[in-house]
Amino acid sequence: MKDDTELLAVEEARARTLALVQPLSTEWVRWEDALGRTLAEDVRAQRTLPPWDNSAMDGFAVRSADLSAPMPVRLRVGETIYAGQTPREQVRPGTCARIMTGAPLPAGADAVVMRERTRLTPEGDAVDILEGVGPGNFVRPRGEDAREGEVLLPRGTPLGIPELGLLLGQGRTSVPVPRRPRVAILSTGDELCPADAPAEGRIVDANAPALSLAVMRAGGLPSVLGIARDTREDVSRLLAAAEGHDLVLTSAGMSVGEHDFVREALAQLGVAQDFWRVAIKPGKPLAVGRKGGTLYCGLPGNPTSSLVTFELFVRPALRRMLGHADVEPPRVPGRLAGELKKAPGLDHYIRVTATWQEGELWARPLATQTSGALRSAASATHLLHFPRHSSRLATGDKVELLPLSWSA
Repeated sequence: MKDDTELLAVEEARARTLALVQPLSTEWVRWEDALGRTLAEDVRAQRTLPPWDNSAMDGFAVRSADLSAPMPVRLRVGETIYAGQTPREQVRPGTCARIMTGAPLPAGADAVVMRERTRLTPEGDAVDILEGVGPGNFVRPRGEDAREGEVLLPRGTPLGIPELGLLLGQGRTSVPVPRRPRVAILSTGDELCPADAPAEGRIVDANAPALSLAVMRAGGLPSVLGIARDTREDVSRLLAAAEGHDLVLTSAGMSVGEHDFVREALAQLGVAQDFWRVAIKPGKPLAVGRKGGTLYCGLPGNPTSSLVTFELFVRPALRRMLGHADVEPPRVPGRLAGELKKAPGLDHYIRVTATWQEGELWARPLATQTSGALRSAASATHLLHFPRHSSRLATGDKVELLPLSWSA
């Protein structure tokens, strides 16, 4: 790997990361497992829905032409039509049909008058219509939802509840989606120990579990490889076990310290480094490369740096693998509640708590912004983008906020 120490802008680093990945191969899943995923191919309608004009209200199916006279207009009531029934009679001049929501519109009728705008005679065989209506009033037309043969949902559509309901309405119980990315996660460092075996003088590894949860929330399938000791041999051994995954995440060992062996081990495995080090705080020692169909992301070792770089670079890559068209981190406008200062040169991503006040989102920076403090990450709702070339933000300034996927 080349030892390129030039800092890359955040936007360019994300673009270069995304250029290394594509949507994964297609698998068919049951509709229950498709929520939150994306369509891997166009889906065409197999049936027209609704299959007939039907009533959007309980009321009376009428000929709108009969209601041109001054109100009220009295009409003779014919049959009653319930949802699921087929009309038997035609609505002729001077007549109407009692109709329920969802029931097919009878022949001759072109509108529905809601029950609240009518008054039945005591005998119930006639009704006074209290207001005029035009053609199509409270009528759901045939094919309003879908017409047979048309593209119902295009490839790349995110599958939410309405989309899956639409597919189920077509009789589709399985859906083509990109398969979930398989993600290997490796922590490095002699100082680390697992949470279920804490040791005196060591630090419990929070990075691998936190990244595993972040991967799951992003739609991936995490596999934790363990903790590599600070030797070339151990780092190389565990990294070799990660081959065959779609994405490999490492934490720590990416800087220039005497025990930072991850970049060297990746090079020995044949990983082509695309870039190293980004003009960002927290998270500067970030490396991204590729070998075959596997993306490798070397994340910083500090817990918050690891999570922030996951949000800005890894999560967009996972979304690209999952077939999403919109993979950029979401952004919302807000205002700063407080004051921030820094030296120009790096994009800072400040952990904030944002609340609504008088129709605007106000972001208050958390007191602790050190990269090793997970407590402030636990309290944060958004990241505030403090631009690279800016040096000061004052109370009330407009700011860009990134909602956090790790927030509850």
